[in-house]
Amino acid sequence: MANLKIYLDIRHVSVKTKEAGLKVTVFHHGRTAYIPLGVSLKPENWDVTTCAVVKHPRRKTLNEEIKTKVAEYQLALTQLVAKYDVDTLSVNELKDMLVDWKNSDKIRIDDNCVMSVFGRFMEHKTGRTKNLYECTEKKIRAFLGKEADRLRFEQVNVEWLHRFNDYLAQTAPSANSRSIHMRNFRAIFNYAIDNEITTNYPFRRFKIKGEPTRKRNFDVETLRAIFNADVLDSWMVRYRDLFKLTFMLIGINFVDLCNLKDVRNGRIEYVRAKTHKLYSIKLEPEIEAIIAKYRGDIHLLNYMDTYKDYRSFYMNTCTGLKAIRERLAEKNIVNIDTLTTYWARHSWATIAASLDIPKETIAAALGHSSHTVTDIYIEFDYRKVDEANRRVLNWVLYGYEGGYAPQEVEKPVPTIPSLREAKSSRNVVGFEFGKVV
Repeated sequence: MANLKIYLDIRHVSVKTKEAGLKVTVFHHGRTAYIPLGVSLKPENWDVTTCAVVKHPRRKTLNEEIKTKVAEYQLALTQLVAKYDVDTLSVNELKDMLVDWKNSDKIRIDDNCVMSVFGRFMEHKTGRTKNLYECTEKKIRAFLGKEADRLRFEQVNVEWLHRFNDYLAQTAPSANSRSIHMRNFRAIFNYAIDNEITTNYPFRRFKIKGEPTRKRNFDVETLRAIFNADVLDSWMVRYRDLFKLTFMLIGINFVDLCNLKDVRNGRIEYVRAKTHKLYSIKLEPEIEAIIAKYRGDIHLLNYMDTYKDYRSFYMNTCTGLKAIRERLAEKNIVNIDTLTTYWARHSWATIAASLDIPKETIAAALGHSSHTVTDIYIEFDYRKVDEANRRVLNWVLYGYEGGYAPQEVEKPVPTIPSLREAKSSRNVVGFEFGKVV
């Protein structure tokens, strides 16, 4: 606990006046700092035992002045202890707050405290990734309260991490949910170490625990049932087509799908928002048909032309897919617990693996990379990804396991209208996929 004491600093005696400065000594964490009181006395005029001025013509006035100033600092210390966790402060920080205690909220926060670094780290993040880090930041602030802005990297140890994890467990029972926040927090430490802000790394002795993620993929029969169901209302078909397109575009991320603007040379090309990697997917006829059906004025798909941002559309999409799931169950077509666009990505990868498509091709299709030295020198042949996607579509849509479909498989040959054509006409008609016989 910090404490204060009056001290005549005889280490520095004026040669001219033979007087020393009277100071308030701040003791904290075994260290000392001094606050000048603006009073100078000769050593013989100060009684160390009673901490009072003696044998001085103005002793009464000076004692009252000293008593008032010391009382103000004692009151400031009491209020600071009530307002802050002073144990997190250095002795000099505490001294500064005592000197300017009425404006203690305005005292500059150390630029290298955890939350300051957290803020700089998030400046480089965008979209959903940034949202997740912001959520972790809120959790830390809720855990620490008013002391969050003074948290130092050196204060975080294994015991601190366990307490934070226990706090998260109160509102996030799932180990996987908590692990997201702990990994985000770990990323801040990695960033701080890379920028030589700290050398402390408590995660070396703290294991982030998770639970096995349940499978998020549909088998081929279930996908066919969803794709070919004829019991949906027209507004449901709109969302079902969106799910189809997500699958056919190799499980494209929702935000990336919403941000698509146009097609180039028969391919969908975009930079993924999450990883900033370039993706290029060949436009198969089935993909072209859905795009032609929903050609937008501003975006490639008209879904986003009437929404302010993708989050609003995403919420409506979740509602639409839930309605589809319930309708399919009601009509005894297929019973599934979940239907989201995220399942499209996992389903594509699982079906590709079942067709014995090499793992490296699946990884390239999904945008994964081992980041080895070999990857730097060898450019992957994306024709393998094109053929892999064609094989997956052939198997799911037509029951044909080969690569590009033989002549006996009749496929639609639509034409995607240009942006000008899309604006002038809204009578573009889609098609129904051939059912597996």
